[in-house]
Amino acid sequence: MARRPRILVINPNSNEAVTEGLRQAVKPLTYADGPEIVCETLTEGPFGVETQEHVESVTLPLRRKVEATNDADAFIIACYSDPGLFVAREGTSRPVFGIAECGVLTALARADRFGVIAIKSRSIPRHIRYLRQMGLMERLAGERPLEMSVAETASGEGTLARMITVGRELKELDGAGAIVMGCAGMARHRKPLEDALGIPVIDPTQAAVTMAIGTLAVG
Repeated sequence: MARRPRILVINPNSNEAVTEGLRQAVKPLTYADGPEIVCETLTEGPFGVETQEHVESVTLPLRRKVEATNDADAFIIACYSDPGLFVAREGTSRPVFGIAECGVLTALARADRFGVIAIKSRSIPRHIRYLRQMGLMERLAGERPLEMSVAETASGEGTLARMITVGRELKELDGAGAIVMGCAGMARHRKPLEDALGIPVIDPTQAAVTMAIGTLAVG
């Protein structure tokens, strides 16, 4: 029997609650003959990737993780800053997907202009630099913060209510036609947030895994 392709989703922070949220988020993307989707935690990472220092600190560990993993056919870096994405791609011939890149590209397929929900204000300049690098600033309606930590978005009380408030501001004040959740820790809130807002809400990890499945399917 042929081996099923394997997609490895790597959570670059050391918070197991975030990793478990990722497992739940990708469950709808599994099917009998499809790729095996495995979510793992980068144990040496910070508890939450929330600053540029955190981003830089996981870059080389992610590269080493990708290089040392021989049983995966595709990799997902499950952090909205896409830390280590380009150096990880240099370390393997297999596809490596960053959830920010995939989340934004998926949003562009659903609406003319998109908004992003960030965890904190200090995350926004980092995200804007990345969007500028991608040449997509004209499609950005706006980005607004929750002012919460990664851990709080993953398991804190009141997270969904705050996301709905910020999402409505992005939709009604900024003109966003789709929302990208700007942190992997927000994964469990996608469906109720979409129901509340009435516009597409993109979970970037689901977007990245979907692209990986399609890439593996066509060889």
